[in-house]
Amino acid sequence: MSRADDRDHDHDRASEHGHDHAHGDGGGAGHVDLPIAARVRRLEERAIAAGLTSDAELDAFLTRFLERATPVNGARLAARAWTDPAFLERLLADGNAAVAELGLGPADPAGQSYRLMVVENTATVHNVIVCTLCSCYPLSLLGPSPSWYKSHAYRARVVREPRAVLAEFGLALPDEVEIAVWDSSSEARYMVLPRRPENAADLCEEALTRRVTREGLIGTASI
Repeated sequence: MSRADDRDHDHDRASEHGHDHAHGDGGGAGHVDLPIAARVRRLEERAIAAGLTSDAELDAFLTRFLERATPVNGARLAARAWTDPAFLERLLADGNAAVAELGLGPADPAGQSYRLMVVENTATVHNVIVCTLCSCYPLSLLGPSPSWYKSHAYRARVVREPRAVLAEFGLALPDEVEIAVWDSSSEARYMVLPRRPENAADLCEEALTRRVTREGLIGTASI
């Protein structure tokens, strides 16, 4: 697990996470040059040759997965955590177990499991997620990643100058608020739990869910 604020941005983020190993792309980008992509395709071809599946079936599975992969899933987690202190505690302690309670098991389209880490925004700490070498993130909870998340500019700059990057997204944070940057990998992926909106004490869980955005779950917006 990594954490770097904008006062200490010279750490080698890639080496902290062992990103020298190949890992899957949680954002849907086509990394066909990576060894893992070639291995996956060889396994697919062997399964097809053995009569266990077909390209059409694999495509249909991916389509069904992407239909269910939506930021609404992450928003449901946030709204439940805001309204249920016990669930909040479970979510922060074991994201996978808490997500399973809502039937939203975190897995990528290839069925690869990972450890889901949910990091909570507070009055003094704001979290933002990135994958410095790829675009890994919890696809099933946040939906397909936006193009800027996969861009080299975001992946490089948000580690070095997170405050400036967030300001460009329209999120200006006070100097006293620490910015924690979390680097995803194939083994651990992150989701930000935004702070509950102000003046929302009377909103039900469903109404709160509608207030959460994908950018809020990544950390480039407040909610």
